[in-house]
Amino acid sequence: MRFIVTSSSLLKNLQQIGGIISTNNVLSVLEDFLFHLEGDKLTLTATDLETMMRVQMDVSNGEGDGRICIPSKIIMEYLKNLPDQPVAFNINVNDLSIDMTSNSGKYRIVGEKADDFPKEPAPVDTSEFGMSSISLIECINRTLFAVSTDTLRPAMTGVYFEMNADGLGFVSTDAHRLVQLRRSDVECPTTGGFVVPRKPLQQLRATLPTDESPLRLAYNSSHLFVTGGPVSLSCRLIDARFPDYRAVIPVDNPYRLLVNRADFASALRRVNIFANKTTNQVLLDIKGNSLAISAQDIDFSYEGNETLPCQYSGEDMKIAFNAKLMVEIVNNLDGDEVALELSTPSRAGIFRAMDKRDNEDLLMLLMPLMVGI
Repeated sequence: MRFIVTSSSLLKNLQQIGGIISTNNVLSVLEDFLFHLEGDKLTLTATDLETMMRVQMDVSNGEGDGRICIPSKIIMEYLKNLPDQPVAFNINVNDLSIDMTSNSGKYRIVGEKADDFPKEPAPVDTSEFGMSSISLIECINRTLFAVSTDTLRPAMTGVYFEMNADGLGFVSTDAHRLVQLRRSDVECPTTGGFVVPRKPLQQLRATLPTDESPLRLAYNSSHLFVTGGPVSLSCRLIDARFPDYRAVIPVDNPYRLLVNRADFASALRRVNIFANKTTNQVLLDIKGNSLAISAQDIDFSYEGNETLPCQYSGEDMKIAFNAKLMVEIVNNLDGDEVALELSTPSRAGIFRAMDKRDNEDLLMLLMPLMVGI
């Protein structure tokens, strides 16, 4: 089994899938890349048992089709420290020796049997739909930040893909905030939904091209399969029921605050420096067209206050939020201005971007804090 490949090209492709590999694995083969040569096509695969990702690349002088597992750490370190040049791989699948020859020298490592590498789940009884690569990346970017890290609530540790006749929805929540994004330009084959874990979504976001390249997403009761160009990914879905998120979205928030998005985020970051580090509580005091933002840390006698101009329609109100969570929400909205819809100091606030994208409806919700907590 022989082939020649440029070091930079191989490194780039291995880095694309290398994020899947976990450390401290029980099985040593899970720390390997699977190399599969067919003619002048080399398929590289990585897995952590829950997620499997592969990428296909072209090589030259391919000879002797075959498969072998190569330790990820040493091959990555070798390629990172090698100038861009052709590298010839000569692999003996019998004794699992791997000779790598470049202009700089010759190196030998030992791999593992390909038969020990986990098998990819078969896409049986799947339904599928398509969307562009950039659309999926943007949907992941806008929802992943609000995913919970609480493993006692497994359904909330991923993004909920919700399908119906109106299009495809993406929902995430950590019990303090909630993001609902709907795309009307995706035709879904059925109604229903599934929860995708954080890690494969992070990997897709980092790997997929930021263009209109078409993707196919297929799913069944246990797995999601994503295919686009030379890259493919399969992952196990979270086997848990996503909470009834609609129950926490206020039906009517009649008061509306309109403020410059960048100025609002900057002021929140500054004022939060003086807030209690446990709660990050900031108080919004809205009177007419003036927004006063304040925070204090009683333990250290810290206090911060800023005032911003705004447009507000509604009764004067004082409402407190976690500044850190609110900044993340504001930063993930588009446009120069952000709208905050309110009702009472004890009900959730709804954040929306004033500049809406085509075929997209985005809502971000943040639960208030009790003043003084």
